[in-house]
Amino acid sequence: MPICRALSSQGIAIAPRTYWARRSRPPSRRALKDAALTEILAGIYEPDENGRRPPECLYGSVKMWEHLNRQDITVAKCTVERLMRAHGWRGVTRARTVRTTIPDPDHARAPDLVRRNFKAGRPGQLHVADFTYVPLDGGGFGYAAFVIDAFAGLIAGWECSLSKETAFVERAIRQAAAWRARQGHPLGGPAIHHSDAGSQYTSVHFTETLLLAGLRPSVGTVGDALDNALAETTIGLYKTECIRGDSPFRDGPLRTLADVEGITAAWVHWYNTSRLMHRLGRRPPAEAEAEYYQQAQDAA
Repeated sequence: MPICRALSSQGIAIAPRTYWARRSRPPSRRALKDAALTEILAGIYEPDENGRRPPECLYGSVKMWEHLNRQDITVAKCTVERLMRAHGWRGVTRARTVRTTIPDPDHARAPDLVRRNFKAGRPGQLHVADFTYVPLDGGGFGYAAFVIDAFAGLIAGWECSLSKETAFVERAIRQAAAWRARQGHPLGGPAIHHSDAGSQYTSVHFTETLLLAGLRPSVGTVGDALDNALAETTIGLYKTECIRGDSPFRDGPLRTLADVEGITAAWVHWYNTSRLMHRLGRRPPAEAEAEYYQQAQDAA
């Protein structure tokens, strides 16, 4: 056979029957499993006929490996890494964020009760807050404010607006307090609300809102993002996973407040109930909180 002669001339002696045996051999178990996994991954990373992808397309190889195993698809991490690398599939990467809150030197500030320690022993003990801008197609900006529970990173309250006045960040606080009350775990006692020194978070009216919600105000150092690092991280994820043009949560341009609210609501629900978090052992925030409450009930 010509191919066998060509290989022999390169010092690789192969008999014709060996060649034909290899050609007629059925696919190996590894090849069959790779093909099945590739089809599953393609359904996540490749757009469907409508150009849509599920939110899990944001995952890198480690979270995708955990996601597949949580779906009872047993696979090795190295296999996921190999297949993603072979097909050029990658998770989303974060870009630098632009700071939106501007300190007001005329506002008295609450003390820093957190001092960069964003660990909480239970849900409702510490909330951090921040807001960010959302570019609108055609010009202008919308804004999204978030209240994040430090225990598991769950977003307890959020609000969107076309104005960055104090009232809209206050609505996010009230939403978080109302949601905890509906859960049967109202805020109160030593619960802390931490933010940066933006003017929206240091006004007298905002402080009154915190006190009515059962929260003690805490404000980090002026202009130092590390003093509100947990909120800054969540804002970064929102900008990367929800707002950018190729986000799986977007189904068109963002022109109105309703457009921003729609994708924000979808992202927050996914973030709370499905998004795997490394610091939680690759579990969603709502699952980590539910486990805490179940353990507390069992111990009672």
